[in-house]
Amino acid sequence: MSVTFQNTELPDIINLKNISQSYDNGKVQIIKDFELLIEDIPDRGQFIVILGPSGCGKSTILRYIAGLQKPTTGEIYINGKQRTEEDRIGMVFQQYSSYPWMSVLDNVALGLKFKGVPLKERRERAMEVVKIVGLEGHEQKFAQYPNLSGGQLQRVAIARSLLTNNEIMLMDEPFGALDTNTRLRMQDFVIKVWEELQPTIVFVTHDISEAVYLADDIFIMGNAPSKFVEHIDVNLPFHRDRNIKRDKNFVELVHYIEDKMMSLEKKTD
Repeated sequence: MSVTFQNTELPDIINLKNISQSYDNGKVQIIKDFELLIEDIPDRGQFIVILGPSGCGKSTILRYIAGLQKPTTGEIYINGKQRTEEDRIGMVFQQYSSYPWMSVLDNVALGLKFKGVPLKERRERAMEVVKIVGLEGHEQKFAQYPNLSGGQLQRVAIARSLLTNNEIMLMDEPFGALDTNTRLRMQDFVIKVWEELQPTIVFVTHDISEAVYLADDIFIMGNAPSKFVEHIDVNLPFHRDRNIKRDKNFVELVHYIEDKMMSLEKKTD
């Protein structure tokens, strides 16, 4: 069973059509007949979380959207138009992706530099985003540990992504390398960014509780050759705080997804 998407009157922001990915001259197929449609909800955006077994191609989907990889077959549309090299979309990785020999401010402004924005303007615009992500006072520090904590380094990456394209944010297990307390704080932080700036966020994680806490929609990918096998509308309040994790609906949804993920795992045994 696969997920089908119904196009409404809302404008499309991300649309992947008939995507397949194969390697070794087609002998190894990772993704097949994959579809994804994300519409732009005015004054809100969307928070999409993708779950799935290891090796199913979750990160590959983000790389398509970011323009870091092209599928073997299929089409990718951004804002209703076929994706081109001019579409700049930032991506936050699990590994710290800042350049350690550059300041926080210059790291955040990097996308604008590639666009040819003059130095003074790009630093002014970068500073605005530095303030949004709570790094004011750190902007001249080199973006490396121990100058910055793990959570602060990920804020640098988030700020750079926002300045590159504040409509779309791609996040590939961005909190996987963080300790538990920092990870919880970063979950709250990215919720705040979503609520205040209303980007469309596409977030990959292996953490089911994290997925339910963050998402308003969860899509589960099946085993390779992969496509979406289930769509879950997370029927929880728009504003989230940690108290919601004690809510009966939250707990039941986590258990439901755990059972679904285990059923996928059994199919590969």
